[in-house]
Amino acid sequence: MASLAARPAPAPDGTAAVTTGLLTARTADAYQELLGQVTRDVAERLRTVRAPSVGPDRRRLEQLVTDVDLDGPGVGDAAALTEADALYAGNAVWFHHPSYLAHLNCPVVLPAVAAEAMLAAINTSVDTYDQSLVATLMEQRLVRWTAGRIGFEAGDGVFTSGGTQSNLQALYLARARAERETGEARALLVPCLRVLTTQAAHFSVSRSATLLGLRGDAVLTVPADDEGRMDVAALHEALDALGAAGERAMAIVATAGTTDRGTIDPLPAIADAARAHGTWLHVDAAYGGGLLLSRTRRHLLDGIERADSVTVDYHKTCFQPVSSSALVVRESADLAATTHHADYLNPAAEAASEDAEPNQVDKSLQTTRRFDALKLWTTLRSLGPDAIGDMVDAVCDLAVEVRDLLEDDPDLHVLGSTDLSTVIFRFCPAHLDEARADELQPLIRRILFHSGRAMVARTTIDGTPWLKLTLLNPETTLLDVAAVLDLVRATGRGLLAGTRLAATEATR
Repeated sequence: MASLAARPAPAPDGTAAVTTGLLTARTADAYQELLGQVTRDVAERLRTVRAPSVGPDRRRLEQLVTDVDLDGPGVGDAAALTEADALYAGNAVWFHHPSYLAHLNCPVVLPAVAAEAMLAAINTSVDTYDQSLVATLMEQRLVRWTAGRIGFEAGDGVFTSGGTQSNLQALYLARARAERETGEARALLVPCLRVLTTQAAHFSVSRSATLLGLRGDAVLTVPADDEGRMDVAALHEALDALGAAGERAMAIVATAGTTDRGTIDPLPAIADAARAHGTWLHVDAAYGGGLLLSRTRRHLLDGIERADSVTVDYHKTCFQPVSSSALVVRESADLAATTHHADYLNPAAEAASEDAEPNQVDKSLQTTRRFDALKLWTTLRSLGPDAIGDMVDAVCDLAVEVRDLLEDDPDLHVLGSTDLSTVIFRFCPAHLDEARADELQPLIRRILFHSGRAMVARTTIDGTPWLKLTLLNPETTLLDVAAVLDLVRATGRGLLAGTRLAATEATR
């Protein structure tokens, strides 16, 4: 295919125009051909990938990246995309592979991938209506649809880049409410504000507190039960203690799907505590939000409708490409704390008119923002919500099967239970010293990681190292997972045999 750079168009005065390579009517045919090349290359990768990765030889990858001359003359479109295929796709981590069982990365559905190409080419920004038109209306409809699934009768919200941003904005709104209700100056109020959550909450809660100017010790850890779920009696005690000390609980953050164990805090009881103390309740359902579509597990989110705000990550359990997340609030008026008017963008005078344009920037921490809602819209129209919910149930069912498989395993010990699709376990054969077992877990993960054959995660719970499976592929079977567990077992035994070679050979 000829490069766009080889296709100069005449300027109005008859001279050669500056060649830009922009996507325009003039380059529509080249665009079609170039995208065809990309889809053919990726399709071939999908057909031929035999492992989650080629193995992270960082020195080799660093050299490959360094060898590319970013200051040299252009090589043309086809050559540049061929190079990208070799450099990026050839060394990527493939989340669709059944031996990828590590993090909260899901395979993605076809209609969402196609929609991604559409929105990238059109390049809509949904910050103001005059830049987006129907895209703004489609995003607003999806927010209302999500709010309805949560149980917010008049909910509102906005799409975000991910759970971290959604959690940040939720706590920002909680701080704004505290300021309104107390009437105190921020400088006097902020040192007294506290956020209550468990140790299992996402790290973005603590990071958000820092970004909002709260004290370094503002996030108070509420004890949890043996399964990692918030202890509601301890929550009441903490709230009472704050009141007695003259401090204010700015927010309670309940987690609907902890990152490590996939457990859901007792939402109804936490909502009771929040209401009794007049505290903002935020539910971080970045992981567990997919249960909103489940036909068998939706009850696990009972009580979420009593929250003030909810984080949902569609790119975790709705099988969407990154990024696709939303912050949804029960009361639309709470979003006013985010609004900032600029004369060049969303002037206050226009916002006050009866026919004000629906500018989403009024609700968002971002200004320029992709039309990520199109991916979810297309997926819902293609598959329907029940089909997505069935896929969520499939990975949760698989987690139950894997736990049953490990229950009596002599080498692999499983930890606790889960509400979603994670399995925590460790290699610990009978009579193995616990200290030696602690040393083995990260070594096993690293050896598998470097082999490229399988990818599992690791974590530490109450000071003890564990391995973790995060099951987000509804096409992965119990046999697929069992094969990875066999690799874990063989690697651990090889390490116990005293030779790295034995462990490495076991993964081949």
